[in-house]
Amino acid sequence: MNTNDLKAFVVAAETGSFSVAAEKIFLTQPAISKRIANLEAEMGTLLFDRIGRKIALTQAGETLLQSSYTILNDIEDAYRRVNNLSGNVRGPLRMATSHHIGLHRLPAALERFHQSYPDIKLDLHFMDSEEACRTIERGKLELAMVTLPRNPGALHWQKVWDDPLQLVVALHHPLAKLRKVTADDLCSHGAILPGSGTYTREIILQALGPMRDKITIAMSTNYMEVLKTLTTVGLGWSALPHTLIDDKLKVVHIEGINIKRLLGIVMHGKRTLSNAGQAMINIIMDKQ
Repeated sequence: MNTNDLKAFVVAAETGSFSVAAEKIFLTQPAISKRIANLEAEMGTLLFDRIGRKIALTQAGETLLQSSYTILNDIEDAYRRVNNLSGNVRGPLRMATSHHIGLHRLPAALERFHQSYPDIKLDLHFMDSEEACRTIERGKLELAMVTLPRNPGALHWQKVWDDPLQLVVALHHPLAKLRKVTADDLCSHGAILPGSGTYTREIILQALGPMRDKITIAMSTNYMEVLKTLTTVGLGWSALPHTLIDDKLKVVHIEGINIKRLLGIVMHGKRTLSNAGQAMINIIMDKQ
């Protein structure tokens, strides 16, 4: 089985388009089509249904896609193992970071890494923590700096920072005028929280305990900086890390409620790290 054909198949499956896949791997559309045709001939079955300009995986294609991730990841893992024997720190490093960590926690480590290893091509992606973890599971990235998942599954993680969150409101918000805020007071006002299904939202809701079902979610966004802006103008209360809290916000204390998430490094538990990946981890851990 030709690995180039397999890579073309994976990209086509992920993008749902031969033309978009061609752009992503710098080939012409006829070249992509030919690679898929070669693979279909070798497998003896159609991998895609072609409906006009749209494509959709057949059942055979769905089955092959899952095996393709394993095959390509095992090949890349073998290359890393061999290259690591030299001890040289080289090659590309594909990693991700959440927007918040990339803006507020990671810059010093990235600067030091670039100064120490100027020849490493750093392929850095900004994405939500949940997407980054899924991408690592598929073998598309080597490591990520994210909010750590509670149930890592096949992933391995390493904590770098504790990140306590504080309940906050705008200075002119009704809750800011109360001498003592209760859980019932909080539930009587709309919340501005990270999107449904995010690690951070679930951490916040779990910390709120039984009152979580009484909360009214007024707005959602996955960007902490946007959460801060919406809260600052008085559109609701939120929970933010201390790195974002300033004199335009008031911290609201409710007895018994402590919110903390963990930030750190996520990698695949069964994949070999490149020397470049290990060097990045060493530098990040030195920046605690």
